[in-house]
Amino acid sequence: MKFITLLLFWCTLSTLTAQTGAPNSYSDILKNSQIKIEMLFPEGKSKALILSYDDGPYQDRKLVELMNKYDLKGTFHLNSNKLDLPNYLTKAEIKDLFKGHEVSVHSANHPNLTTLSKIDLLYEVIEDRRELERLSGTTVRGMAYPFGNYNASVLDAIQGVGIAYARTVYDTYNFTIPHNFLAWHPSIHQFGKAYFAPNQPEVDKKEIAAFTQLVGNFLKSDTLALLDVWGHSWEMGDSKEKWDAMEQFFKTVAHNPSICYIKQIDLVDYIHAYENLQFGVDKKLVTNLSSLDIYIKKAGKAFKVSAGTTTLLLE
Repeated sequence: MKFITLLLFWCTLSTLTAQTGAPNSYSDILKNSQIKIEMLFPEGKSKALILSYDDGPYQDRKLVELMNKYDLKGTFHLNSNKLDLPNYLTKAEIKDLFKGHEVSVHSANHPNLTTLSKIDLLYEVIEDRRELERLSGTTVRGMAYPFGNYNASVLDAIQGVGIAYARTVYDTYNFTIPHNFLAWHPSIHQFGKAYFAPNQPEVDKKEIAAFTQLVGNFLKSDTLALLDVWGHSWEMGDSKEKWDAMEQFFKTVAHNPSICYIKQIDLVDYIHAYENLQFGVDKKLVTNLSSLDIYIKKAGKAFKVSAGTTTLLLE
C-alpha cells in the first residue's frame, strides 16, 4: 500500500511538472544551477573606467577642465585641512569645481594612518569626511589611503564610519574588480612609474610604453574589464609635455561606446546592487530590489533588470 501511495505521488508530481515546465529531475536542477550569470557594467557596457586623483592641489583645476572637455568622470580624494593653503585648492571652489565628479576622503592632514592611535586615525577620517560633505554638499563615502598605507588596525577602524571603499597605491596591472573594497588596488599609476625619478629619460620612456600597452589591452579586451588609473595632478606641474600626454590619454579612452565612465562610489553601489539580485531556482526569474538598473548576461545573452522589478530571463 505504501509503495502504491508513493507511486501515485510521483505520477502526480510528474504530471504537474510537465504542465508547469518546472525541472522534473535532479539533473534538470543541476543543469539550471550551472547556467552562468555574469555582471555587466551600467548601461550594459563590458568595460569601465575609473580616474582617481589625490591631495587636492591647484592643478586639479586643469585636470577637471580636461576631464570635462572629454566627458570623463573623476574621483578626487582631498585633504580638507590642506585646502586654502598655498598650492592647494580653496574650500570655496570645491562644490562647483567637482560638480559631476566624486569628492572623497584622503584624511584631514595626510598622515601615515598606520602610525596613529585609533582615536587620531578616526579623527583624520571622520573630520575629513565631515568637512568634505559640508564643502561639496554631497554624501562622501569613498577614501584613498595617504601614501597608500593601511594595515589590519586601519581596516578595522574605518569599517564603522561610513566608508564604502578605500583605494591603495599598489598597482595590479590588470582589469579585475577587487574582492575587498577596503583594500582596493588600482590598475596602474598614470604613465606607470614614469617621472618618479628626475633625469631618467630611458626609464620614463619604458614606463610610458608599458602604460600605453596596458591601456591598449583594455580597449581591446573582450571580457569584463575595469581600468582604474590613479595619480596626482601636481605630478604634471607646469610641464606642457606631461599635460599634453594626459590629454592624449583622455582622448584615447573618451567617447568609446563599450566603456562605462563612472565615479568609484557609483561602481561600488552598482556592484552591491548586482550582488543583491534575487534569482529564482531555475534562473528564469530575477528580482532587483535596488533603485538601480542592473545589466547582466545569462548564458551569454544580455539582459536589463530594471530597478524594483522582477524580470523574466528568456533564452
